[in-house]
Amino acid sequence: MSVLVVTGTGTEIGKTIVTAAVAAAAAGRRVAVLKPAQTGLEPGEPGDAAEVARLAGRHVTAVELARFPEPLAPATAARRAGMAPVRPYEIAEAAEKLATEHDLVLVEGAGGLLVRFDDDGATLADAARLLAAPVLVVAPAGLGTLNSTALTSEALRARGLDCAGVVVGSMPAEPDLAERCNLSDLPVAAGAPLLGVVPAGAGSLAPADFRARAGSWLAARLGGSRPQD
Repeated sequence: MSVLVVTGTGTEIGKTIVTAAVAAAAAGRRVAVLKPAQTGLEPGEPGDAAEVARLAGRHVTAVELARFPEPLAPATAARRAGMAPVRPYEIAEAAEKLATEHDLVLVEGAGGLLVRFDDDGATLADAARLLAAPVLVVAPAGLGTLNSTALTSEALRARGLDCAGVVVGSMPAEPDLAERCNLSDLPVAAGAPLLGVVPAGAGSLAPADFRARAGSWLAARLGGSRPQD
């Protein structure tokens, strides 16, 4: 698995922290993280790819293809900024180039799977299809996650894409009943294994602590030691 696409069932659910955990668990390998479109930041501000590198370590190469200042979907942000949007073929070409120089390339999307990159309706799914890459789905822990996870997985299957598995992006220290039950139900909803559970607040850990713990949050398929559900 030289290229892994990371998407989510929505926004602000832990994609960047999960991407960082996968990168940290791959210590000893050459890892690149590719962020096709960073929105909501001005030039010079650290983006998601830089945050992955900060948490995961110096073995990570951080690449950002485009940046748009307003915190909007990439297509909307590009249009309002009067800038060229990112196209799926550009994402695929960048990932393929990185894959020639790295053992693992993590492509972190913006928002969910079908968020538009351009006004023609291109999405992260189109880039994943060009790359023939598996897609890791990051999901929230709480009530409602089963439906959004099932919809994302169904969208992947409809496009002939492989759902590598699901990772819970932020699990509370004291989960409620729904959050506990969802750990068993998410693999059924996704039709794919639960490959990790990242604790809430993981991104606030010191980088050294993050790296030391990341493997315990992830299943072996993602380089970790957590039993696969």
